[in-house]
Amino acid sequence: MARVETPWNSLPAMLFDLARQRPGRPMLRFWRDGGWRSVSWADFARRTAAAAAGLRAAGVSPGDRVLLVSESRPEFNIADAALMAIGAVTVPTYGTNLPGDHAHVLRDSGARAAIVSTPALAEKVLAGAADANGLDLLVCMDGDPPMPQGTRLVRWAELEAAPGDLPMLMAEAEQIPSGRLACLIYTSGTGGSPKGVMLPHRAMLANRAGLADALARLPVEDTPYLSFLPLSHSYEHTVGCFLLPSMGMEVVYSRGADRLAAEMQEVRPTILTAVPRLFEVLRTRMLAQVEKDGGLKRRLFERALALGLRKLDGPPLGLLERAQDAVLDRLVRNKVRARFGGRLECMVSGGARLDPDLSGFFLALGLPVLQGYGQSEAGPVVSVNRPWSNRRHTVGEPLGGVETRIAEDGEILVRGDLVMDGYWNAPEATARALIPPGPGETRPWLRTGDVGRLEEGRLVVTDRKRDFIKTLGGDMVSPAKIESLLMAEPEIAQAVAAGEGQPAIVAIIVPAEGMEAGLADAVKRVNARLSPFERVRRWLPAPPFSLENGLLTPTMKVKRRLVIERYDREIAALGR
Repeated sequence: MARVETPWNSLPAMLFDLARQRPGRPMLRFWRDGGWRSVSWADFARRTAAAAAGLRAAGVSPGDRVLLVSESRPEFNIADAALMAIGAVTVPTYGTNLPGDHAHVLRDSGARAAIVSTPALAEKVLAGAADANGLDLLVCMDGDPPMPQGTRLVRWAELEAAPGDLPMLMAEAEQIPSGRLACLIYTSGTGGSPKGVMLPHRAMLANRAGLADALARLPVEDTPYLSFLPLSHSYEHTVGCFLLPSMGMEVVYSRGADRLAAEMQEVRPTILTAVPRLFEVLRTRMLAQVEKDGGLKRRLFERALALGLRKLDGPPLGLLERAQDAVLDRLVRNKVRARFGGRLECMVSGGARLDPDLSGFFLALGLPVLQGYGQSEAGPVVSVNRPWSNRRHTVGEPLGGVETRIAEDGEILVRGDLVMDGYWNAPEATARALIPPGPGETRPWLRTGDVGRLEEGRLVVTDRKRDFIKTLGGDMVSPAKIESLLMAEPEIAQAVAAGEGQPAIVAIIVPAEGMEAGLADAVKRVNARLSPFERVRRWLPAPPFSLENGLLTPTMKVKRRLVIERYDREIAALGR
């Protein structure tokens, strides 16, 4: 098995070594008190050493699992690195979690300590702890939450005031074995209860090593990376906390989706990562603006889009069309690129399937959208397209050191140092997910649960293995294909296809705001692109799937199974 070597055995060792090499360079940028603030590498290392000493003094020991619940801010990174440096296990958890979600994670992980950012988040964690094992220690970054009896409060300022010994902590970090458990990442739970993915240091270091050569070809050193996804998400945890900072990038924390457009022009990032839903929203807004502008601007935009798609998919442009395209690049695409900051090297989509038509829209307008693939159980990045070699109907080439193969039933299997150790306290689930190493092998194969194929060394993901719909007529239908086509229509915001054991496919559809009247035409257009047995025969409009009603994960993925369960009667009636 090919392996990619890394010069560090642990994540804290990497961070401390880089802080020694680049002490005065900016590492993290965040918004506070009406302006941008910065944390240098030297500040980060010093504050991490103090937090580590404070956590030890508060009773946190090697092997302890510690909940970390915070919005994106430097204290998240500092707490994360400090916990790992003293041998504790970070359990990053979404700030949007409800008390019941926290109760499950606390109960399952056995965590007896938590670090939270605000009293509001503390209240939800403490409410969950009351239904789980209780909580011995709570560290709060801002304010003093009301504390239950038996739980000790330590303020973050007190933690950082501890006399840290950075040289000693650096020496300790260098001795951490690469196979030690670094964090438990709880899956977002699109179906069933979330499981704790056990990621050792080597898994995330393997992700870093596997992408290092590709990133070295991009002019990203000393440029900003705009961090949009929650740091508790496995992708952002690896990429935003460790991988991109290690490549010399400054991580800039976005203030949220409503500020993203302004931040793109203000920060001018070279890299942005997001989920497909964000790209859908951006396309809808851009098309709405073009419709509003009308006239010549609309015609130029549509022509630039059409010629851009021709360059992607063919047939080749003629001489006159090439001349038109060059003019449109200055008149249209340069303005579009400027709205995104003007120096983007790549916008990487992950977390769910990115429809090729959606990525094609941005590529045709000169925006470098790349699709990648991975999952928490694999560190989490498995493959990604590169800007100089982007085939949008694929999820790119596997990272260096990653082996992939396709099982007889079409399931994608992955092997390498990036693969998890298993699920916490779930040996049966671990046995289902990991194929033990054979003779002469050192790593197991990970059953990804995704169906796909290899195409000239690139991975193509077609569906979730367990999500295929078998209709009454025996046809096997891919819901992901239908849902992506439905959500590509401007009238449709969200969609779930169903029909297991029924005569035909039905759908639960959330209309885009103000476009309810156009749903029938949208479904009709989609059906024209589907085979007869795939077509949506009947559908039901529904209110939005959201975090509040429990039908959306924190990374904006629809919980298909829960939607189908909630609309079980309606789906049955539609299928008659």
